[in-house]
Formats: sequence, structure tokens, C-alpha cells
Amino acid sequence: MDTSNIKRFRQRKLPAMSLRNRIAIYYTAATSLLIALIFSGILFLVDRAVSSHNDDELQYEVDETISDLKQQDRYFRDLAHANKFDDDDTGYKEKNIKQKKFDIGLEFIQIVDYQGRVLKKSENLSSRTLQFQAGKSVTIYFNGKVEGEMFRHLQVPLVNPDGVTKGYLIVAHSLMNALTFLHELQIIFLFSFPVIILILFVLTRFIAGKSIQPIDGVITSAEKISKTNLNQRIPLPYHHDELYRLSAAINALLDRLEDAFKREQQFTADASHELNTPLSVVKGTLEVLISKPREASHYETRIRFCLLELKRMGRIIDKLLVLALHDGNKISPNVENIVLSGLIDDVIARMQRFAVEKDISITVEGSKDERVAADPAMLEMIFENILSNAIKYSPNNSDITIAVEHDGSDLICSIADKGVGIPEKHLLKIFDRFYRVDESRNSKTGGVGVGLSIVKKLADLQHITVTVQSSPSIGTKFILTFLSA
Repeated sequence: MDTSNIKRFRQRKLPAMSLRNRIAIYYTAATSLLIALIFSGILFLVDRAVSSHNDDELQYEVDETISDLKQQDRYFRDLAHANKFDDDDTGYKEKNIKQKKFDIGLEFIQIVDYQGRVLKKSENLSSRTLQFQAGKSVTIYFNGKVEGEMFRHLQVPLVNPDGVTKGYLIVAHSLMNALTFLHELQIIFLFSFPVIILILFVLTRFIAGKSIQPIDGVITSAEKISKTNLNQRIPLPYHHDELYRLSAAINALLDRLEDAFKREQQFTADASHELNTPLSVVKGTLEVLISKPREASHYETRIRFCLLELKRMGRIIDKLLVLALHDGNKISPNVENIVLSGLIDDVIARMQRFAVEKDISITVEGSKDERVAADPAMLEMIFENILSNAIKYSPNNSDITIAVEHDGSDLICSIADKGVGIPEKHLLKIFDRFYRVDESRNSKTGGVGVGLSIVKKLADLQHITVTVQSSPSIGTKFILTFLSA
């Protein structure tokens, strides 16, 4: 067999067996073993009971016979001096030895000397002789055949007053009835066993089918769920059993899949929406540039414009990735004990160039040594987004104030500008992703509609409360509240 044939042989799958049949087979196999053990135990106990009953009958007969023998004066003398009893010992012969015929339902008695020679025997033995176990000085039970028939024997030594064994009393009982009964019982067990197993398999398969019927419902419901209807769920069973846990686990998995699918759709839609405008602008600018020869200064101006648009696209992508990571619970804050004023100074230094372009002054008021427990990178992103919006929507020659103050045990940091403000009806929605108070204004100023959404999500991760106060044409104040470190 070559390698390809071996590989195909290994990859070949056996026919699938249904769960119902597997349960029925496994349960039937285990129960079959148990029933076989029970039947064997019953046979063993019945055999022991029959043997014990026969032994008790033999012992009773021995006791009666020995009692009669001991009442006769010439008993031990005859054993010592003769090989048989005297003929005139009629009482012993009639009461203890003499029986009318060879009947398997009766006991058979035989007396032998210590060498095994027969001295007397019951008349129902006729010419037959019971088996003798030589050299035994104690009472013994044994099985032996008499003319092809199995008998149960009890051999008892006959001891004279001096303690010398002079002979043996042997009493036997036919085992034909007992063996016939045991054989018939074995036949009953042997023929009933496969019938019981067959009935058990059918019943078990039926019960297993009823038991796993709800699983078919789970499978049917699961097969109907696709990406177009991920909101559907599997009905939970009434009983809180393993099937309930399975259905709940599948529903939880569907929840995660639906959430991931929605995030993917949202990210795709957001990226498509936000990147479409700058891409169109860059494409249109480049197409105009190659349409005909132009002066070098014009090329330089247009290329700088395209570079600014590409940088804006980079910022959009970064913010979209932050939102995607947050939605997928893949980011967690690295909280440290930091000096708030130092972090604010760093953010102001990075944003100063944009403020200078509009002659906007940024001032910081309050304590310089306040510490907070926060993630430095996340907190910088929060301040950068808020301060960027403040500069973007403030008029030229205005000012922005950052104030740090205490309110009981809480530390409050506010960023206030004197910009256009936000109408009250929009205040509850400004933290929603891609929500814009004025679409044309945001597009003109380069907003992407995700900055405040990022602020809210990063603040929630660090247990920082973000609120906003604003009035049109007066200004806007963002307030960050967190516990003092």
C-alpha cells in the first residue's frame, strides 16, 4: 500500500451514528452486563440454597440413623467382630435401613467398615453401592455418581467408645430434581436474556429519542441563524438542566458574534463615511494637477494641501481604531498616580501651534501639585480632544481657561472656551459617535465626529465623570470629575 492509499485510508470516516443509537447501545450494554451478573448471582444463590437444603436433609437422616444405632447393644461389638449385622436385628433393619424401592426422592443409607467393605445398606439401593471416600476421619460431603445418576453423599465416621473408627455411615440423596431445576432455570435465563436486552434497547432508544428531542429543536433554531438574522436566539427550555445551559451558552456566543459583526459593520461604515471626503478631495486635486502644466508654486501649494488631507485621514484612522478597540473590550487603563498640571502643560505645548494661528491664549488656573489616578496616555487623549475642539470652535483673539479646583473629596478640572456654543437640544447627543451639531460647520473645520465619543469612552474606562455646560454665542465648558489621588 503506497503513501497516498494510506493517507486516504486514514482520512476515510466511519458512518456517523446518531446520538440516540449511541445512548441506547451504551445503556443496553451496561444494563446487559448488570443483568448477566444478577442472573449469575441468582443461579449461584439458588444452587447454594438447594445444596444447603440437601445437606440439611442428609444431616437429619444421619442424626436419626446414628441415634437408632446407638440404642442397639450389639452395634459396636458387631462392627468389631463381624462384617455384617445379625439377621435377627430386625428393629434396626426395618426402621433405619429397610426401604421398599429405589426412589430418587428418598435417602439411601449404607454402612461400611474402615476398609470400605459394605456391612449393611438400605433395601432401596438393591444391588447398587454408594461411593466411599477412604482415609477420611471427619464428616465430609461430596458428589458422586451411582449408576450414572448424580448423588449428594454425606459420610460420617462411626467411632467406638475407645475413640477408634470402626466404620462409616454413608447417607446419599439424588440430585436429579435439583439439577433439573437448576438446568431449567438456566434455560429460562438463557432464552429470556436476549429478549430482555432487545426490549431494553427498543425502550432505551425510544426514551433517548424523547430526551434529546429538544436538542433537535436547538439544532433547527441554530441552523436558521445566519449573518442576516443574528438577532434571533434559541428558545430556552423550561427546565434549568444541561440543555438549558447549552442553549444559554449558544445564545451568549451569538450575542458575542452579533456584537463583533456589528462592530465590524460600524467600523466599515464609519471608515467609508469619514474617509470618503478626504480621499475625494485628494483625488480631485491630483487630477486637476495633471490636467495641464502649471507653475511650481501652484504644485507646491496643492501638494501641501494633499499632505494635510492625508494627515487628517491618519487622525481619522487612529480615532476609529481607538473606538473599535474600546467596543471590543480590548483596551484597559494603566492607572498611575500622576501630577495633573504636568500632563496639562504637555497637552498645551502640543496644541499651542493651532492656538497661535488664531491668536487664542490658553491659561491654567488652580493648584499646580494636584495628583490624580489615571492612565497618562488616555488622559492626554481626553485633554487633547477637548482642547482641540475648544480651539477649533473659538473665535480669533479669544481665550481658553483650564481650571483645577476641589469640590469636597473630588477634584474637578474644567476647560472653558468662548466659542459658538452648543444648543441645549444637542448636549445629550454630542458624545455619540459621529454626531455633529452642524454638519457643514464640522466639515469646514475638519471635524470627524468621533473626538467627543472617544473622550466619553476613555473617561468611563478610568471612572472619570464628564459633563458639559454650553450656551450658544457664549461658550462651552467641559468638566472632568475624578477622585483625588
